[in-house]
Amino acid sequence: MNTYANSPKSFNAYPRVVDFDLESGTIKRSRKSKTSKLQPFKMLKSFANRLHYYYKLHPLLLFSISLAFGVAILVILSVYESRYRTVSNYHNFNVEPYDYPLARLKNLVMVAGHSVYTSSSCGKVDKEDSWFLEPYQKNPGQAATFVTHIQEGVEIAAKDDAALLLFSGGETRKDAGPRSEAQSYWAVAESKGWFGNDGSVRSRALTEEHARDSFENLLFSVCRFRELTGTYPQNITVVSYDFKEERFAQLHRSAIGFPESRFFYSGTPASSTSKEAALRGEAMVRAQFREDPYGCRGSLWRKRLGRDPFHRSIPYPNGCPEIEGLFRYCGEAPYPGSLPWS
Repeated sequence: MNTYANSPKSFNAYPRVVDFDLESGTIKRSRKSKTSKLQPFKMLKSFANRLHYYYKLHPLLLFSISLAFGVAILVILSVYESRYRTVSNYHNFNVEPYDYPLARLKNLVMVAGHSVYTSSSCGKVDKEDSWFLEPYQKNPGQAATFVTHIQEGVEIAAKDDAALLLFSGGETRKDAGPRSEAQSYWAVAESKGWFGNDGSVRSRALTEEHARDSFENLLFSVCRFRELTGTYPQNITVVSYDFKEERFAQLHRSAIGFPESRFFYSGTPASSTSKEAALRGEAMVRAQFREDPYGCRGSLWRKRLGRDPFHRSIPYPNGCPEIEGLFRYCGEAPYPGSLPWS
């Protein structure tokens, strides 16, 4: 019986290595098989051979699969690039608070434009022939209602030192030339000396020059407020005709989800000669916005396109990235996403 087999001092006479040279008493390191290094290349070669084989059997099928795969890759890359650009734009817009020209202002007063001033002289602002008027607007006293809106907006802003006054309206009339409604209203206010409020209002009265309808008057002005102040308005006051109150204060306000308790409306009357026709037209437009709250389909969309004769590129929502989803949304139900003011 071997007494050393279970002894704690037992040992193996030779290491368990295959390559042990008995003559020299040295251990030879085993060489790695060359086949292990070449294995991936053999696999690729085998895959290529199979691909070639299947191509010969079913060339059309293999071509279709390759094409579909390529298109899928392109779609994925385009989506990634789009998201990267969006994020890049957000980062580019992130400026310091002191870089916003009107960062101290908290409330928005928006005057909705209705026409373009075309006279070479600002001395006739209350005359119809000084404005570019659509056929339904050619009524005595119509021009004076525009001036009343401008004055109303100035006076409301004058009572609130924290208010930004925005005249809103784009280059909506081809025959009027590339002049915006917003610039027209600003020029009229300037010619009137800001109705005695030059010192307190002029420095915080600017324009929003891309809106093509009443919904865009509101939404674009909110974005313009963000561009100028770095925040969104705490309170909004809209100035327009009194018969448009329901459209603005209910339909448009609800569409952007702005709280009713912080939304105000200042309406002035239409001219006596146009009131009846204006009420009929307003009822029809309200019905359209009830069916299409965001004006992104049907007759409202076609009207919007018709009010962009110079094909202006709309910069929004670059200046208000937090509500980009609201700009993209098109539905009958209210916007389901989160908003800065909700």
